[in-house]
Amino acid sequence: MEKKTVKDLMVPIEEYATVKIGTSLLGAILALEKAQEAYTDSKYQHRAILVMDEKNKVVGKIGQLRVLKAVETRYDLNEELDDLGKFGFSEKYLNRSREIYRLKGPILNKESLKSAAERPVEEFMQQPTPGEFVSEDCSLDIAIHRLVAGTHLSLLVTREEEIVGVLKMADVFAAVSHEMREAAME
Repeated sequence: MEKKTVKDLMVPIEEYATVKIGTSLLGAILALEKAQEAYTDSKYQHRAILVMDEKNKVVGKIGQLRVLKAVETRYDLNEELDDLGKFGFSEKYLNRSREIYRLKGPILNKESLKSAAERPVEEFMQQPTPGEFVSEDCSLDIAIHRLVAGTHLSLLVTREEEIVGVLKMADVFAAVSHEMREAAME
């Protein structure tokens, strides 16, 4: 079995969807669509946008779930209802409250979509945590451990202190499943 490194599977940052701080959420979505059109090496498309500062350093990322949370303006209340469970409110009461809250109107309306589209990406981006980084020279064993332990969909790939790419779980999965098939045939 060939020993692959993170560098063998990563998507170079130049091929990834990136936007600058201050870009609108709609601008970020358009950048993601453009990157997906250009990236043809894998059947697994990009699912996140990297947010860059004025020095072209990665300061955050926005995944598909973050975009949906931007549209679901009532998400915060749902979290507050979850917190009420800590104070002894029954699950039946909490579920009923969620249902009443959900029925207050549609999420997808022109006003909420336009409002979310115009807001800057930094309101929605997730800042990378220490467990989301992996060196380009690391083995896939280490990368798999970090993906699984942190339940990440991707890792930021580093060369010394600089972020040079993204390692997507989908690409690691494809490589592992290929190796698994070969091992089973021996």
